[in-house]
Amino acid sequence: MKFSVNQQDLQQALSYCQGIVEKRSTLPILSNILLDAKNSNLTITATDLDLIFIHHLNNIEVSEDGKTTTTSSIMYDIVRKFTSGKKIKLTLNDKNKLHLESEKSNFNLNCINSSEFPLTDENFSKHEFSIKSKQLLKLLNKCKFSISNDETRHYLSGIYIHKTEVEDKNYLTAVATDSHRMSISKIRLDQEIEFKPIILPKKTIFQLCALLDNYDGEVKISNIQSKIKFELKDSILISKLIDGKFPNYVQVIPKNNQKKLEIDLKIFLNSVDRVASVSLDKKDGVKFHLTKDVLNLSVNNTNSGEGKETLGVKFDYDLEISFNSRYLIDVASQLNGDKIEIFFNDTGSPALIKDPGDFDSIFVIMPMKG
Repeated sequence: MKFSVNQQDLQQALSYCQGIVEKRSTLPILSNILLDAKNSNLTITATDLDLIFIHHLNNIEVSEDGKTTTTSSIMYDIVRKFTSGKKIKLTLNDKNKLHLESEKSNFNLNCINSSEFPLTDENFSKHEFSIKSKQLLKLLNKCKFSISNDETRHYLSGIYIHKTEVEDKNYLTAVATDSHRMSISKIRLDQEIEFKPIILPKKTIFQLCALLDNYDGEVKISNIQSKIKFELKDSILISKLIDGKFPNYVQVIPKNNQKKLEIDLKIFLNSVDRVASVSLDKKDGVKFHLTKDVLNLSVNNTNSGEGKETLGVKFDYDLEISFNSRYLIDVASQLNGDKIEIFFNDTGSPALIKDPGDFDSIFVIMPMKG
């Protein structure tokens, strides 16, 4: 195997692999990536057995076809330290070492035979549909911060994605909750699709977001029973799905929150962030003391002190309620409009947050006791 590749292209591809490959795997081959060079193409594959990532680099100078595997983290560390944009020559020598050469640098990396690399081939061609990359990224970004970290309820440690219908319009809807807060976002579909509800694992979501961040185009999605496949122009991500039943989230959405608070988004976000500074672990609640058109925010921490701010708002009631500041900041950071709208019922009931700049996303936050 012998080929040359641009440093930036290779670094980008290897950086995606870092999120997939397990650093401390019991199987040495799973710490490796598969490099396959042929017909002026280089295909790089990484897997942890639950998630497979395949990336194609086209128009590569391949002077000798071949394939091998080498340690993902070491190769990435070397490649990213080469001069940006320079050419890297890679050769698999007869001692089964991968030789990397760029400018005055030479490295020989240990390899494991490519035949040991676990590859699965499944037919995903059924029920395929396409979605714009930025729309999919929006769905994931609006929900991912609400994913649960509780290992015991594995069905909450991902995003529930399913098809919904509202007034004869088809949507792809995403939901995540950790039972203290919930995010729901949907995007309109141009056509009727065949899509069974799935729970997408957390690791897959963050990997997919990294890919979508750098890509503008169509994403082809197809799922078979326990797996889903995302196809971008030069990358493919295949993931196992979380096996479990997602709770009935619709019944948790507050139905009678009539008390509407309207406030400038930036002012609110900055204010909450500032008063929360006195709480080291951000676990102390931000107390809302609401009267007509005035919001008093306060955080009190027995060890470090207290912070208070007063904001002018639109509100017609008297109400006192506390929230986890982190939850408020997470939601507010994802809103698109200039304003934030929070709908309350009473001190002990969950609040409903809406974004006037995006009618397709809503958030629910449980208040804190005390």
